[in-house]
Parts: sequence; structure tokens; C-alpha cells
Amino acid sequence: MAFKLKPPFNINGSPVYERELEEGCLGKGNKNGTILVNPDQTAEAKESVIEHEEVHIDQIKRGDLWYDDECVYWKGKKYPRSKRKEGNPNLPWEKEAYKKTDDYETL
Repeated sequence: MAFKLKPPFNINGSPVYERELEEGCLGKGNKNGTILVNPDQTAEAKESVIEHEEVHIDQIKRGDLWYDDECVYWKGKKYPRSKRKEGNPNLPWEKEAYKKTDDYETL
């Protein structure tokens, strides 16, 4: 017997893994499309972190965001990592992610 699904569909295309991350880091969106989430958070906070990191995955897919060990590249501009605090809400790629997602608690 067949069945029909009715939209809207809530599909998360990024595999999510819980991993211990460096101090103060709640989550990471990787270039391969996976998301790492610090397990030491509430379920609600994890959901918000995943939603936030999904924005970064989308930015990578669009070609707006890329990174390596030394720099983050946003829309063709190079940002040395040594001069920036990761996750700073004033960084252009973070502004978009924070604007599109709920706030979440910190560790």
C-alpha cells in the first residue's frame, strides 16, 4: 500500500555528530557537510547550534564561505584566523548565521 507525505518536510541534510570540541566551542560546520556538536549542552541548545551550523554549510555550498587552517574566506575576502575570534557575531559569515537562527546558551 502506498502513502503520501504532505509538505512541509523537515529534512536535515547534514550528518550531525556529537564530539568534545575545544573550550567554548558549541559546534562546527565542516566543509564536507557534516556538523559537530559539543555534547555538553541541553537538547534545545544543540538544536539551535545545529540550525546555526546549517547556515554555514549553506554558505559553503553557495561558494560564499571557505576556510583552511590559516584563513577564512568570505565572498573573496581573506580573514586571517590568528586575528579573529572564531564565532564572533560581528564577522560577516556569523552575522548571517546569527540573524537566521535562535540564540543559544553558552557552555
